[in-house]
Amino acid sequence: LRGFGATGTGVVRPTFSAPDMASRRWLRDRMEDAGLDSFIDGVGNVIGRSRNPGPALIIGSHSDTQPEGGWLDGAMGVIYAIEIARTLAENAATSQLAVDAVAWSDEEATYTSCLGSNSFVDTLTKGDLANTNDAGESVGEAVARVGLASTPRARLEPLRHIGYLEAHIEQGPHLHESGHRIGIVTEIVGIRGFHVSFVGEQNHAGTTPMARRKDAGVAMFEFGVVVQKRLSAAAGPASVWTIGDARLEPGAESIIPGFAELKLQFRDPSDSTLDTMAAAVVELALELDARGPVQVTATPSRELIAPTVMDDDLRRHLCLVAQGRVPGSWVEMPSAAGHDPMVLSEHIRCAMLFIPSIAGISHDFAEDSNHDDIVMGCRVLGDAAVSILSEHS
Repeated sequence: LRGFGATGTGVVRPTFSAPDMASRRWLRDRMEDAGLDSFIDGVGNVIGRSRNPGPALIIGSHSDTQPEGGWLDGAMGVIYAIEIARTLAENAATSQLAVDAVAWSDEEATYTSCLGSNSFVDTLTKGDLANTNDAGESVGEAVARVGLASTPRARLEPLRHIGYLEAHIEQGPHLHESGHRIGIVTEIVGIRGFHVSFVGEQNHAGTTPMARRKDAGVAMFEFGVVVQKRLSAAAGPASVWTIGDARLEPGAESIIPGFAELKLQFRDPSDSTLDTMAAAVVELALELDARGPVQVTATPSRELIAPTVMDDDLRRHLCLVAQGRVPGSWVEMPSAAGHDPMVLSEHIRCAMLFIPSIAGISHDFAEDSNHDDIVMGCRVLGDAAVSILSEHS
């Protein structure tokens, strides 16, 4: 799979690109080889449906990448799904069990976040379809361009599907540094964001006295320093926050910027902690605005993503298998990154498994995991799938 869009040690395979669509056709064929009835649906999801009647588990992840992505992010979980379906079908003791494999489309938000999983549970909106990539192409236009406009979309089958399992690299340092080989996800963090704007007065950088300046840049930099202290005070032990984008206008060395803006994002597994952090951001903006001379406004910049709790029963199976496979070398932990279960969990029980990321690196060509950990993750997920399905058969 990493050969589609391979760039050095990494992968460039954004949604609906030529490498992405070629990889989806390849995945469809690999699902067929594993004994599944497979197809690409109307938003690019690759679905491999077991010929067994069910109850069925859905296993999978996303196969698209970041603009400069690693070879395991998402892709590993897709290959696990195919390997587990193939192995169960080949073993007489498990051949009657039903696993449906999936490679979700656009989890990485080249066009719109979690496009495939939102479509699968019928929460995709007209606004989502109108969202565009950086080149200005909308989801609807892209779907038409790759020949899927008239293709039906796959849907969750509540009478068939009893749960969803996903394996993923951790994308953080905790498992690697602690020496644990398996992480069982307890919850996926919630995400909040603010767009903070600073309106001052553009003027000459040489002739304007310092006391008369309304420098939007200075106000933005002060906000950046102080918000670090305020969020540190409001945060919980798992909280993280980032100013990932900042801009000055007009952005010239000899001009005092009259306008500046930044984008702030923060994450935590607790809604109450997120509320406290949001209040700290708003309070700081109001303080700076009241003091002047620059107008400061903090506006929520994204739809709130609430923390997502994984299903207790599915987690129980994963924990029991992990203890049997790697006794004492597994841990329960939150996910600090977003994943498709954020969307799916409102409609189907979900659970996730992590393996270590070497040095905690992800969303980078240097992303990697040890071969033995990749293998062990698949064994744990496969054993848990058998345990879950056997209990429901």
